[in-house]
Amino acid sequence: MIPLLLVLLLVLLLFGAGFAVKALWWIALVVLVVWLLGFVVRPGTGAGRGRWYRW
Repeated sequence: MIPLLLVLLLVLLLFGAGFAVKALWWIALVVLVVWLLGFVVRPGTGAGRGRWYRW
């Protein structure tokens, strides 16, 4: 009974990790698109001319 519970726990952990990794890939893709759009859409005026971020 204990080995069966351990295997089920391992399957649940691997499924959860796979979902988290997939979600992180989507978040990274969205951040990359926003970052690339920052090069296309630049503000025309302001102190940070040519940069759309403030760091």
